[in-house]
Amino acid sequence: MEDLLSKLTENNQAPSPEEKEYTVSEISAEIKKFVETKFHHIRIRGEIFGSKRADSGHYYLSLKDENAVISAVCWKGVAANLRIKPEDGLEVVATGKITTFAGKSSYQLIIEQMEVAGAGALLKLLEEKKKQYAAEGLFAAEHKKKIPYLPETIGVVTSASGAVIRDIIHRVRDRFPSHIIVWPTPVQGEGAAEKIALGIKGFNKLPKNGKISRPDVIIVARGGGSLEDLWPFNEEAVIRAVYDSEIPIISAVGHETDTMLIDYVSDVRAPTPTGAAEFAVPVKAELESRLSIIQGRLQHATQRYLNNYQTLLEGLKRGIPNLEQILQESQQKFDERIERLKTAFKNYLQNKNNEIEKNNLKPYLILNIFEKKQENLKNLSLRLESVSVESVLKRGFAWIKDSKHNTIYSATQAQKSNNLEICFADGSIKTKVLVKKNEIQGDLFDM
Repeated sequence: MEDLLSKLTENNQAPSPEEKEYTVSEISAEIKKFVETKFHHIRIRGEIFGSKRADSGHYYLSLKDENAVISAVCWKGVAANLRIKPEDGLEVVATGKITTFAGKSSYQLIIEQMEVAGAGALLKLLEEKKKQYAAEGLFAAEHKKKIPYLPETIGVVTSASGAVIRDIIHRVRDRFPSHIIVWPTPVQGEGAAEKIALGIKGFNKLPKNGKISRPDVIIVARGGGSLEDLWPFNEEAVIRAVYDSEIPIISAVGHETDTMLIDYVSDVRAPTPTGAAEFAVPVKAELESRLSIIQGRLQHATQRYLNNYQTLLEGLKRGIPNLEQILQESQQKFDERIERLKTAFKNYLQNKNNEIEKNNLKPYLILNIFEKKQENLKNLSLRLESVSVESVLKRGFAWIKDSKHNTIYSATQAQKSNNLEICFADGSIKTKVLVKKNEIQGDLFDM
């Protein structure tokens, strides 16, 4: 094959009659055979760009350095086992083989394994992502939600197996037993970020009064590991799912010294999964002790308050005079005034008798005075009778009253009352107002 290539590259050399003539397919097959034989296992270092995941699950991307670019593909089965997701800007070492693609006269790297080209590359990418999300306001303090003091239900997004979920369950039970719902999900490898985000969104979609309780708080957790192992918790799908969550989220990823981007966007960052359980619920025994102390203080304060008012009431009681004595004194004064009134009336009559005798008034004169007074009284009675209600009614007038027996003086007052009573000289009738207008027109009463 090397002889063939050298012959093809000779400049201005006329082909000899014995040289073989190739078809396009034949030469493509020869090149493919050479390349795949020469580079059947190779490691290439470069920066990923143009990474795209097809619907089939395959990844198509390119590796570049300062001077060149090579296309690459990572099949679905291999991608599922990668420790990191192919992401633009990440410097990696890809292991695989070179193959040609005859349809386009091109070649590409078939990736069989991929690893980060040193921790520095991941840290650099992590810092770039952190700046990007911070600029968008995803880490803003004003967006943080308060963790409920005593949640009824706790949602946990983590692996269903392993020490993490066991530690969380045990810690919650030790502190304050609560209802725990686990959304099992892988926490590393291909597709882990999308499934973690799905768990967060799934908890948020649960109805508040559904068969499955909607969590009051969510813990997203996993144990320790390398930066590559923890990388799903730096990916955009997880970051935006946490930011959009209506339920408060506690992140507990890795060890205390590990800080992932999820820790910046979550509402509370716990140093460990056990620490997340401690943030989620208080200690029941401490709470009971505190309530007992508060109850004792309340009872003491209440008793002291009542004692103070009892003392005050006793003092006021001493300042109030004897009511029975007051009544007895008032009764005595009343009796004295009755006696004085009787005596005064008796004295008045005696004085009048004395005056009559003194002036020698005759009996017929007294009778005359009495008759004149009686005549005056009769005249006054006649005048009073002429203006009495009965006399007025007899002259054709009527007396209108409302249901409370108040006199109605105008149509306006009549319109404001539902039931009326009309009094005549020979009796009365009750009526009901049918029409209420400023001026009475038509039928106003129902007789």
